[in-house]
Amino acid sequence: MRIAFQITYADGTAAEATASVADQVAFEQANDRSIARLGDDFRLTDACWLAWHALKRTGKTGSDFDAWLESVDNVEIGEAKIVPLEGTTTPIGS
Repeated sequence: MRIAFQITYADGTAAEATASVADQVAFEQANDRSIARLGDDFRLTDACWLAWHALKRTGKTGSDFDAWLESVDNVEIGEAKIVPLEGTTTPIGS
């Protein structure tokens, strides 16, 4: 499962982040909560933390969570993009 985020900063700039399995496991380790239960108790803090961790993991921010959060105006949850496999496929029977 991948979770996509659109982040708008206070200065008007924007960024996109996708929380991968690595980010979700880090969330569970840092918060002692199952990612599978977020649907029952999803908090704004959870969305922000996952977006921040994805940005930090990919080198798009070097700030710690609290400093990064101070620069954020809005975080929206979107749909993760599906990346096609490399190469082409041949239909069966071709």
